[in-house]
Order: sequence, then structure tokens, then C-alpha cells
Amino acid sequence: MLPVASPTVFSSTGRWTLSSPACVATVGNFDGVHVGHAAIVARLGAMARRLGVPAVALTFDPHPATILRPGNAPPPLTTPARRAELLLALGIDAVLVQPVDERLVAVEAEDFYAGILRRRLAVRGLVEGADFHFGARRRGTIELLGELCRADGVELETVGPVEHGGAPVSSSRLRMLVADGRLAEANPLLTAPYRCRGRVVEGARRGRTLGFPTANLADVATLVPGHGVYACRVAIAGAVWPAAVHVGPNVSFGETAVSIEAHLIGFEGDLYGQWLDVDFLERLRETRRFATVAELTTQLAGDVEAARQVAASARSDSTIPGSRHAT
Repeated sequence: MLPVASPTVFSSTGRWTLSSPACVATVGNFDGVHVGHAAIVARLGAMARRLGVPAVALTFDPHPATILRPGNAPPPLTTPARRAELLLALGIDAVLVQPVDERLVAVEAEDFYAGILRRRLAVRGLVEGADFHFGARRRGTIELLGELCRADGVELETVGPVEHGGAPVSSSRLRMLVADGRLAEANPLLTAPYRCRGRVVEGARRGRTLGFPTANLADVATLVPGHGVYACRVAIAGAVWPAAVHVGPNVSFGETAVSIEAHLIGFEGDLYGQWLDVDFLERLRETRRFATVAELTTQLAGDVEAARQVAASARSDSTIPGSRHAT
């Protein structure tokens, strides 16, 4: 067995176990879990049903570029747990999150195939994108993978890129859109609205004095959308609340530090110390300086109403508390 760490296993069906690993699999970073990834998963599911084995996704944490290019790795769009949640929602039986370190990135392509895919996972079939690379120095190509699979009698299917708006959907494209705050363009490329998870910490409590209390988020591990005010939704204890979220410095008060402040519309309660999952739906406006507090509060009231309407229209079941469409 290769000298690499064992993966963390997320499973929704219990059909796949380390002691009975036969499966069909797909391997990749799957950051963001976008519609291109969904196309691969759909093909994998069809193969799994045909061969009568579970469908498994093997992904990595951290991104291998973190080891290979420290300081220049792409910011993640999803945490490993969120990535697994989204992949499982697409019908995968199990998601394996493989720890990445210097040992793993040094494994040659042939050894990765033989040691991890064949020996550890006992794969009977693979589904990958046409630009798939694996092994040290990304030397393994889809062509090499095809040769290895044919020699072993393992099925291999390739899936071409999914296009949206005349361009291929990719994690790098999504990072650009999210960084620019273009969530209305990013979300149709994703299998679920873009999410940031953060811990509520104490802030300046300025929002409360203005009539719009906010939850200030810290320890966000994923890419934070560009500066602006967003319509969002936040799930707490089974209820989904519409929210107006400000990302950026509070320039009206002379601040330069970037903060993420979420006003949960209609919510009352103490959130300090809790972890919140914030789904970003649409940017309402850019951040700007207001001359007076009265001008700011008037704008905040408009932001809250706009966020309420966007969040309500984004939900087919219309169960957002405080929403005019709530049931």
C-alpha cells in the first residue's frame, strides 16, 4: 500500500465501506460542485447502476496546489464537508476526502492508479473529464488513464466540458465571478447557491443602534464574494431566514477593515459563537459612503426589502420567515 493517509469517508447510503470497496469512481477536486461536475456524476451513476456497484467520488483536501505552489493556490469555493454534502445530494454513494501532503503529490501516475484506484478502491469503472490529470507533476493524462484501464479491463468514460453562456463551466471561472461579486451569474453554474460558512463574533454593535442588528462572521475558510451588499439566506434550526449581507469596510464610519455582516430579516435572538451558513443569492449594490446616518438608514431599509424579495423569489417552497410569501 502506498504511504499515504487514509481518506475521510462521507456516505449517504452505507453501500460503500472500506472493507468492501468495489465501486465505480470519479477523481477530482470538485471545488464548488458545479454543473460540469454534475454531468460527470450523472454518467457515473448510470455506470454504477449498470455494473451493480456503488458510485464513489475521490476528492482532495487541501487543493494539491497548496503543497506544490504555497501562497499561490486558488482560494477554495467549498469546504470538504460542503463539497461532500453537495456531491452526495447529486446521488453519489460515498465521498472520500483524501488528505494531501508531500507524499501524495509525489506519487507517480501509474502508482496512483494501481495503489489507490485499483488496490484501495477496487474500481471497476472510472468517469473523468476530458482534461483530467493525475499523479506527480500532473504527468498522468486521460490517454494514459485509458491505457491503464484497458490493460486491467476497467471501464473508462470521459465527459466533455459543459458550457454556459458560450464558455466552459469551471472552478476557475466561478472564482472570478464570485470575487467580482457577480453571484447572479455564478449561481446558475452551481448545483446550489454559493455558500460561506462563518462563526458569529462580537462586532461594534453599530447595526443594532441603527435598527438593523447584524451577525459579524469570522473564520470563513472559502472565497468571500467581492465588496457589496447582497441578498442572502441563512438556515438556523431548520428555518431559513432572508438576510441582507454587507461585505467590505464600513466606509461611512471611516473603517478600512473588511467585515462580513449579516442582518437576518425578522430574526430575534443571540447568535454569538454559532456557525452560520450564508447562501449568497445576488448582489444588490456596491458599497459606498453615506454623508449622514439618516441617509444610511434609509438605504439600509431599502436593502432589507430588496433582500427579502430576492430571497423569497429564490425559494420554490416559500418558507422564509418574515417573507411576504411565507406560509
